[in-house]
Amino acid sequence: MKKTKFAIIGNSISHSLSPTLHNFWFKKYKINAEYELLDIDKNEVQNVIDKIKNKEIKGINVTLPYKKFVIPFLAKTINDANETHSVNTIMLDESDNLIGENTDVFGFQAAYLKSIPEQANNNKKVLILGAGGVAPSIILALLKSNIHDISLSNRTFEKSLFLKKNFKNLNIIKWDNFTKDINKFDIIINATSLGLNSSDEFKNDFSNFRKNLIYIDTIYNPAETKMIKYFKLNKIKTFNGLNMFIYQGQKAFFLWNKINPEVDDELLELLESKLN
Repeated sequence: MKKTKFAIIGNSISHSLSPTLHNFWFKKYKINAEYELLDIDKNEVQNVIDKIKNKEIKGINVTLPYKKFVIPFLAKTINDANETHSVNTIMLDESDNLIGENTDVFGFQAAYLKSIPEQANNNKKVLILGAGGVAPSIILALLKSNIHDISLSNRTFEKSLFLKKNFKNLNIIKWDNFTKDINKFDIIINATSLGLNSSDEFKNDFSNFRKNLIYIDTIYNPAETKMIKYFKLNKIKTFNGLNMFIYQGQKAFFLWNKINPEVDDELLELLESKLN
């Protein structure tokens, strides 16, 4: 019997563990399916979308740099994708309409925000670094968790202004200025790709941080970016992006297969063994 196909599309995504995650769950739940990695150029996106329409592929995940780029190809976006204007999961609905959903919002909430007491969130000050594909999902996840004092800084200032159109109360800080106020923030979130490659690093001075700071890096491979290592050395609570990755994948798996897959120790050990 022919296997049902799923995939992730993006550019420069050889580090992605999405095939490992989903193929583990397919095996566990005895689903005759396979998930592959499609590292493609922009001009190949239409071809993959057509394969979903033609039912050659049942569903795809979307990562950088295509989370906004895919939207015009869709019949509609739903739920969190409507508010973030960012899509990371695509499938056909019951009427064979091509729809885009965003599971990153759920992934971020489930990974990091469920452990913060809701009543403590009102006064939390958050700084997001980066205005790329995952940034709108982080902003919406924070707002849904009752955190409203959100600042954002991006290397290209104009790109951060686009986000402010969707999130009116977002505070925008110029890239060269954010370190001046670093001690005002309770949570700092890296939503840039800085740290993905060992040669990448922030040139900014982070030394004036709060002693009770929480640092979250959305990168999960490598498991410890230079920034995580820096904050760990300074006894700051840090998180990498692995849990967010797992929970956004869990929701995507449910949307496609109507099974809510378990996140167990075997899965965690498998994923951690693949990290750099």
